[in-house]
Amino acid sequence: MDKWKFYTSKEIKPEGWLKRQLVIQAEGLSGNLHKVWPDIRDSKWIGGEREGWERVPYWLDGFIPLAYLLEREDMIATVKKYIDAIIDAQEEDGWICPCPKEKRERYDTWAIELICKTLKVYYDCSGDERIPDVIYRVLKNYYELLKKGEIRLFGWAKFRWFETFISLNFLYERYNEEWIKDLAKIIKEQGFDYNSATEKWKKPSHMWRFKTHIVNIAMMLKSEAVSHELLGEEYTDMAEKLREILDRYNGTAFEGFTGDEVLSGLDPTRGTECCAIVEQMYSYEELFARTGDNKWAQRLEVLGFNALPATLSEDMWTHQYVQQVNQIACQKTMLMAPWSTNGPYANTFGLEPNFGCCTANFNQGWPKFALSAFMHKDNSVINSVMLPSVLTDKDFSIRLETDYPFNNKMNYYIDAKKDFTFKIRIPSFAKNLRVNGEITDTKDLEFSIRAGKAEIEVVFETAPYLKKRPDDLYALQMGSLLFSVPVSFEKQMREYTKRGIERKYPYCDYQFIPKTPWNYGFSSNSFEVGWHGSGDIPFSQSHPPVTVKAKMQQIEWGLKFPYRTIARKTPKSRAPISEIQEIELCPYGCAKLRMTEMPLLYK
Repeated sequence: MDKWKFYTSKEIKPEGWLKRQLVIQAEGLSGNLHKVWPDIRDSKWIGGEREGWERVPYWLDGFIPLAYLLEREDMIATVKKYIDAIIDAQEEDGWICPCPKEKRERYDTWAIELICKTLKVYYDCSGDERIPDVIYRVLKNYYELLKKGEIRLFGWAKFRWFETFISLNFLYERYNEEWIKDLAKIIKEQGFDYNSATEKWKKPSHMWRFKTHIVNIAMMLKSEAVSHELLGEEYTDMAEKLREILDRYNGTAFEGFTGDEVLSGLDPTRGTECCAIVEQMYSYEELFARTGDNKWAQRLEVLGFNALPATLSEDMWTHQYVQQVNQIACQKTMLMAPWSTNGPYANTFGLEPNFGCCTANFNQGWPKFALSAFMHKDNSVINSVMLPSVLTDKDFSIRLETDYPFNNKMNYYIDAKKDFTFKIRIPSFAKNLRVNGEITDTKDLEFSIRAGKAEIEVVFETAPYLKKRPDDLYALQMGSLLFSVPVSFEKQMREYTKRGIERKYPYCDYQFIPKTPWNYGFSSNSFEVGWHGSGDIPFSQSHPPVTVKAKMQQIEWGLKFPYRTIARKTPKSRAPISEIQEIELCPYGCAKLRMTEMPLLYK
């Protein structure tokens, strides 16, 4: 397979709108969670009394690359404080999680899988040479405990077994010891085989199950790609086979899956958990790196440019637990919530609007996406996702100036000390591709760069079109961007304390109450694009970077009984009840309230 390697935060630095987005994240909840949230601030991982399982590793998994990408010394100092405390608490036999020895048998070792992955992220960013030995001792102890039968994989560890392979591969490349392969086999044997669950994915269920849990499934997509080499198995592209089933029965317009928390069918008013978005992105990042298959990078950017910003507030102090493709309000629902297993506040914005896993885990989305901009192997470099960045290697630098995906012009400035091969992945939807002003039909661009300076300009076109969705509905898409009717809203702020956790401005809870109509259908399939450029807030609803004007009419859509804040799955009637109006649609990721899947009224 065409395997690529990631660069680290030492070599990639964000520029342009991407840097602005990461700064917003650092100044928002991600950069301050350790100050305000007891499960991080007072965690057992650093000697406190609060949660000692997944939340600190989850948060560090995103906080670490964010700190190093932005070169924020205050944040880096916080990283080192947490890492030092975790390393100092490692026991003599290698065990690292805050769990007494007599309770290990009943401790869900998902935390071991996760902390080792997070420590590897820290090593990549910092180069701290303590880390390989720390991970070695953790996993050697894990191997001995599993081999002797003193512990077994159960619960989350059983259904997320493949996460261990991020650190196992790292160890094997460094130490090349046979026990690492033995541990890999034990973990897979005790782990869950998702191929056996596909029949359960074909019908929405309100029963909570590990095998239909959306976050487990989002993580699972990379399982074969990260594990097959160490296991000595042939790669079969299992991820594509399983993704096709998931998409057919649970797909969304933004190319993720419904899951609130379990798979929820094709209804565009059902939710998708925030954790699932960032984990599906991470799966696609690993899938592209390990297979070189362009489809994974293209799917990655669709998720990253749409679903990721959609589920986060513009200041990134709050997030949703579940987002909806057709989301006409973010308000408390009745006690009998419309979600599979979530509560009535699940689609509101807040510090911890349902479960705290997403509070800790959403942090990895933007930083790891930024680190996926460039990859390398041998003497080749690929620009895998066209994110504004500077790549500095010991032998060359590449600066990419672009506002992509908000326009389709890329300028590369290269300064090389030696010859190398430079590739640019061009999305399959690109039309009229021009390189330095010359039209080309080649989609995967490849350049032989000579020592010295070089400039490359890449420009292509995209056109808005209506993408067919289930139940004879359509979604407007242009390139990687999905577009929605934005619904203006009034924000209601709620400050309170619950179970000792304070919610106060700006990390309090918010409900978004709609103020403008949302009940539209498309009257035409001709559109007018407006390019505005990204501003201080790249995904702003009031100042979107690109818009598409569409002719639309209001229809009698109706609400889902008995809820007053949830649209019906499909409109009650498709007969127009208004004159044709010109509506300006904005990117899905900009619109916090939105209608995305709508009917075409005249065919």
